Amino acid sequence: MKYFTLFFFFIFSATVEAQENSVSQKVTGTIINDNTLLPIPNVNVININKVKGVVTDVKGFFEMDVSVNDTLHISLLGYQSLRVRVTNDWLKSGTAKLQLTEKAIALEEVIVKKYDLTGYLEIDSKLIPEKESYRYSISGLPQGYEAGSTSPGAFTRVLGSIFNPADMLYNFFGNKSNELKKLRKMKSDDTVRHLLESKFDRETLGVLLGVDKKEIAEILTRCSYSEEFIKTANDLQIMDAISECYENYKVLSKKHEKYVKE
Repeated sequence: MKYFTLFFFFIFSATVEAQENSVSQKVTGTIINDNTLLPIPNVNVININKVKGVVTDVKGFFEMDVSVNDTLHISLLGYQSLRVRVTNDWLKSGTAKLQLTEKAIALEEVIVKKYDLTGYLEIDSKLIPEKESYRYSISGLPQGYEAGSTSPGAFTRVLGSIFNPADMLYNFFGNKSNELKKLRKMKSDDTVRHLLESKFDRETLGVLLGVDKKEIAEILTRCSYSEEFIKTANDLQIMDAISECYENYKVLSKKHEKYVKE
């Protein structure tokens, strides 16, 4: 009976602790420049675990819902991104002061004139290559973009990954299912959407999905997106492309499982 009581006590304590860790609480913070110690406005603060984001005000202040051990990804153009884990001390104090470091950016040569145009429409129309990318629109974006699912070979590429356990898509979508479920949450949070729409470096998207830039490019290539799209699309478009490929994969995978059982 004594040992049973101790066992029950440990189980109860572990349950209570787990519940406390999962309870959402509000914390505040101030983002400052580590050199000037001045507050930094318009910094993006994203809770990777909850896929929710906020932006600092003119005083560098932010407030958001968190749970202990949540990870916050803090980023702003021109500064080195920062990842901070929410600790019990932060939750108890309720506030924290976080410092960002400015990047040393070297300007590279910019090519303004890509094509040597003559000014004559009949001639110039032949000099500029015609884009063959299939395009569609997404709510909130000013222009359409290439859709991998409608491009030639996209269906067979995704289908091939289902039948081939060694395929990169098969391994990625199977091992990253939890991270990929965040895609819908990303699209529903305005702060996250606006941040991804303004970025082209794949950094924030990679952090949220738990992948690196090379993996993102390889995934899109295997989903039949063109090299041009992979290089020029913003992070919101890239996110939507991966989401579409993943949805196609899930549908085809279920059909394959049903066929195998029958």
